Amino acid sequence: MQSEPVTTTTPRPVERTLFTQGWRDLAFLHWAVDPALVAPHLPAGTVPDTLDGVTYVGLIPFRMRRIGFLGLPGLPYLGSFAETNVRLYSVDERGRRGVVFASLEADRLLPVAAARWAARLPYVYARMRVTRDGDLRRYTSLRRWPGPRSAHSAITVRVGEPITDPGPVEQFVTARWGLHEPFFGRTAYWANEHPRWPLHRAELVELDESLTAAAGLPVTGAPDSVLFSPGVDVRFGWLSSR
Repeated sequence: MQSEPVTTTTPRPVERTLFTQGWRDLAFLHWAVDPALVAPHLPAGTVPDTLDGVTYVGLIPFRMRRIGFLGLPGLPYLGSFAETNVRLYSVDERGRRGVVFASLEADRLLPVAAARWAARLPYVYARMRVTRDGDLRRYTSLRRWPGPRSAHSAITVRVGEPITDPGPVEQFVTARWGLHEPFFGRTAYWANEHPRWPLHRAELVELDESLTAAAGLPVTGAPDSVLFSPGVDVRFGWLSSR
């Protein structure tokens, strides 16, 4: 299987838009791990995507802004909320690189219920907050439903200088143009498209989290990569099977 190259813009432009999202104030925390740790968590027809023999577990808090459907204007309240993802990196039999979500915390109950039922995504309802103080960004989350209710995160990063020439790891964990997920007995792929990521270096100031462990992906020590982005606007296309 030949994997597609890692590119800073999508190799598969979205032709028909299913829904749109704005991703804002993202912190990217990543740990390098043995691919064998990740493999059991991936859907059929995919394997861990690797870089120099390792794959990554990502913890990404951010602000979701104005989810919209079928070209309609984004929803200002129900479509805007804080979110924190635990995600993995996958490649399928056609060589398409993507992400697999182990969990997605969000602080709007109705979108959580809709995403769990309609899209079969592992969203959970949590009490969350995103705050800004100068160059500091702080993200907190406490899970409410479904459990474990003790699952939480408190993350603070200090935003540094822009990255003009992203390195291999920085591109590998951010330049992702699709989502693999189990969907009614098959593995589906949701393609996405957005501008090139505006990335910044970031310093980890605070980290207290149990979301990775709750997802069955315990990581230890400090992250191997910490990044920040002010965000991008994203379009998702219709799903395709593997």
